[in-house]
Formats: sequence, C-alpha cells, structure tokens
Amino acid sequence: MRWIVALVCLQFVPAAIPQSGGAASPEVRAVAHLVSEVPAWSRENGCYSCHNNGDGARALLLARSLGYAVPHQAIDDTLRWLRQPDRWEEGAKHPMASDTRLARLHFATALSLAGTLGEKPPNQVLARNAQLLAMQQSKDGAWHVDTGSMVGSPITWGSTLATVLAADVLAAADGAKYAAHTAQARSWLRSAPRESVLDTAAVLIAFPDEPGMSTQLIAALLQAQNADGGWGPQPRQRAETFDTAIVLIALARLRPQHQPLEAISKGRAFLIGQQLETGGWPETTRPSGSSSYAHHISTSAWATIALLRTHPER
Repeated sequence: MRWIVALVCLQFVPAAIPQSGGAASPEVRAVAHLVSEVPAWSRENGCYSCHNNGDGARALLLARSLGYAVPHQAIDDTLRWLRQPDRWEEGAKHPMASDTRLARLHFATALSLAGTLGEKPPNQVLARNAQLLAMQQSKDGAWHVDTGSMVGSPITWGSTLATVLAADVLAAADGAKYAAHTAQARSWLRSAPRESVLDTAAVLIAFPDEPGMSTQLIAALLQAQNADGGWGPQPRQRAETFDTAIVLIALARLRPQHQPLEAISKGRAFLIGQQLETGGWPETTRPSGSSSYAHHISTSAWATIALLRTHPER
C-alpha cells in the first residue's frame, strides 16, 4: 500500500514545477516518500513520533501549501494528534520516545506551521501550545536540548536551532503576549557561542535582515561550503545532508537581492545528488555512519523543506 500511495502521488505534480525528460522532480519524489512514511509510524506503533509526526509532518504541510499533492490520509491523523498538546507527553510511554521536552519542541513547531499555512487549528489550541512551550524556556532565554555534547542532529536539533524555532512559535501565536520571551531568546542567540555550521545557520535564520550580523554569518557559511556544494558540521568536514539543508533554509530566508545564488544552486545539487531512489535521504547521524529510521525520516524532512524553500521558481 505504501508504494501504491507513492506512485499515485507522483502523478500529481504542481504546474509551476517543471519535470525533466518526463521524470519526477526531486521535490515530488521527496514528498511522495514522506506521504508514504509519515502516517506509517502511528499506524504501526500505536503512538506518535518527533520524526514522523513532527519533522515529517512539517515537510508535508509546507509541500501542501505550495501545491504538491498531499492526500488527507497522509497528514490528517497527525493533525488530530497535534491539536491535543496536553497529551503530547503520552508519547514518552513508548520506549523509543522518552525525551518529552524534545517531543514538545517538535510537535509545537509542526502545530504552529499548520496554523500559519491555513490548516486552522482552533485558536485555543494554538494558545495552549504556546503556553506550554513558553514554560520550557530556560532563565537564560534558550530552549536547551541535550545532544550529548555533540553537534545537533536532525532529531535533536541542538539548543541554537531549538531556540530559533521555539521563539518563532511564540511570535506566531501571540507576538505581544510573548514579546519578553522572544526578546530574551534573541538576546541569547546573539551572544551564544557558534560552535558549528549548524549554529551559524540557525542564527542566520533568526536574523536574516540585520545587515551587520547577517553579513558576517553569510560570509562564515560561504567559507564553510565544500567543493561538492554541501556543508558539514564543521568547516572542511565531509558534507552531510542535514547540515546542508539547514544552511539552505537559512540562505532562503534572506531577501532575494542578498541571496548567494551560486552557493544555493551548488547546495541544491549536493542534496539532489544524495537523494535515494526511494525519494528520501541517507540519515545524518552523530557520529556519522550509523543506521536510524528516526534520523532517516527527519533528515529526509529537512532536505525536502530545503529543496522546497530554494526551488528557483518559487
């Protein structure tokens, strides 16, 4: 049934996205893969996950808003779950989902995106989502995520990326009510050490329009880009799908006249070159080379979002 759904989805391609020689575009193949995989976790495991129903759902919500075919059965079950923020900790009862703090960050971000893209969760649900997320903010203004002293991964994010995304959720829910929270988060982001390419890209996502800061961040990212077009966790390290995706998402946040188009084009080419026949991507793990379904889905979701955000016809 999964491959049947994927094949059906491949037949419906947005008119604005051209095909090459009759072949489905990388974006269409990526969306088709997630259409198959996102609903599979809850169906097969009886619970909801950060990777499928958080990251994967965000990619499908974005794809649907851009005109890609995302069948209701691929996302509706997740949306029902996301509209119950007081139940999210129940996922921790499953042995593969024990970090309730991280789960809330993933689900909160997906629910907020659903609200901004027209899926229309009730206002009281969005308000409750923001309230619960605000309670997790640390005194220094950040949302700290334990990555085991390693660089953030597709499912752990890292404190810098987590803080950027959490602050965006609060601003979207009620900018006035949570002004102090977001200001404190932005203050932390300005002074937090940038220990990786991921950290630098995440800060650029937060400050795309500040000339002094964004210019410095862009320069650092361009210097860190490898000859193959991708980015690794550190400059001159082997390029990884996740790190490349986050950098592309950051560069896409810039005003069109400030976007380094050549670097973006090379980054897209790297991602497309790494795409699997299934439409997904090999998982980015820390350390590299491990096998993980969770990381595979989250990596594939981030890569899909990056390709959607940077498509040259958008």
